Amino acid sequence: MSALRILVPVKRVIDYAVKPRVNKAQTGVETNVKHSMNPFDELSVEESVRIREKKSAPGGVEDICVVSAGPPKAQDVLRTAMAMGADRAIHVETREGEGDLEPLGVAKLLARVAAEQRSNLVILGKQSIDDDAHQTGQMLAGLLGWPQATQASRVAFGPGADEVRVTREVDGGVETLRAKLPMVITTDLRLNEPRYASLPNIMKAKKKPLEKKTLADFGLSPERRLKVLKVTEPPARQGGGKVEDVDGLISKLKELGAI
Repeated sequence: MSALRILVPVKRVIDYAVKPRVNKAQTGVETNVKHSMNPFDELSVEESVRIREKKSAPGGVEDICVVSAGPPKAQDVLRTAMAMGADRAIHVETREGEGDLEPLGVAKLLARVAAEQRSNLVILGKQSIDDDAHQTGQMLAGLLGWPQATQASRVAFGPGADEVRVTREVDGGVETLRAKLPMVITTDLRLNEPRYASLPNIMKAKKKPLEKKTLADFGLSPERRLKVLKVTEPPARQGGGKVEDVDGLISKLKELGAI
């Protein structure tokens, strides 16, 4: 098996424990809150590091590179990923106020990064918890012409040369897919339990290389195909009512036009 050069995209999102609030202009949510790494991306970083630690890939792991596109503060999640065990990072800096790249834009960027870094395995979260688009991994595989395995709950290697087996949960059971490198894998919550970055590793991460780039370096621009018209809170749920017996229930359902 070829030595693995793993590319792990990560995204800075509003922390999963924070309840998002719509801003006054109703153009999005308030962003002046705590941010952290997208939880699904934490799984991707952890799995990449475990593949190296457990020596589960016969050819070994040559390099683990994390990449993120976002404002200067996105460097925080890259440093966290390196503290978890990634070797180096690439920060594709975007200007404040430009907004997040759309899934297709991210996929185009990652395709060019993968080619430049000579990656043969991309492991990324199945979705980000801010827009929940669940599209980037599939688009990336399509642009690269690589096989893909989505929503992985287990990743194994062999027995054939450059062969990867991915188990994923489906309705009523599990499904195992087999493909050859290079390929794209998206991660699901049952894959692993991400580690906490220890203080010594956080200090070491400060010395690991972090390369700064721009979209222009990859021949791309922040083109937007979608326009947000309005963002509002979901309507408050109305309380239910009580009925005395089955006849009362039938009468109420008839009133509501349900039967």
